Amino acid sequence: MHTLEFYFDCSSPWTYLAFESMQPFLQNPQVEVQWKPFLVGGVFNSINPSVYQNREQPVPVKQAYYDKDLQDWSAYVGVPIGNPPVFPVNSVKIMRGAFVAIEHDVLVAYARLAFQRYWGELRDISQDDEVTKIAEEVGLNGSEFWQKITSQAYKDRLRDNTDNLMERGGFGSPTFFLNGDDMYFGNDRLGLIQRKILES
Repeated sequence: MHTLEFYFDCSSPWTYLAFESMQPFLQNPQVEVQWKPFLVGGVFNSINPSVYQNREQPVPVKQAYYDKDLQDWSAYVGVPIGNPPVFPVNSVKIMRGAFVAIEHDVLVAYARLAFQRYWGELRDISQDDEVTKIAEEVGLNGSEFWQKITSQAYKDRLRDNTDNLMERGGFGSPTFFLNGDDMYFGNDRLGLIQRKILES
């Protein structure tokens, strides 16, 4: 039996690609997927501020290739990824809500809808009405949802996952850990993970 931890933040387009690409692992009886919502902005602020520097002073040729690469991956995976007018977006409420979705066993539907609303429909998922729509459309009770994600316990859970990722050597989203300490970063590492599983 293998354990695959997926640290994710819906504000990242590469994480959207990883989320959709990793779905076959959910059908593998030899793999237990553990969802780990976290706040990638908290990681950038603490240990990876170079992300902000690159946004402020991008290298033109590198940025052009980045844009092409993202669209190539978008076409390959089969999910549209646009340019949201609000970027970066504050994903804290959406990511706290992921814990509620996990509790009700609707995480896949919840995260997929959050990704689609932001990257596909270019909605501002930091807004309360957008967050409520996402929660209720996957069957969550709006009142329970908001009571939980505004509580200190759920704030702490998101902060703990964020701190935990950094303590384990992570620096962005998406990050995977296979069987405890075997870390992989990026949507394009799933083939390496699959190879390691098959060799075990």
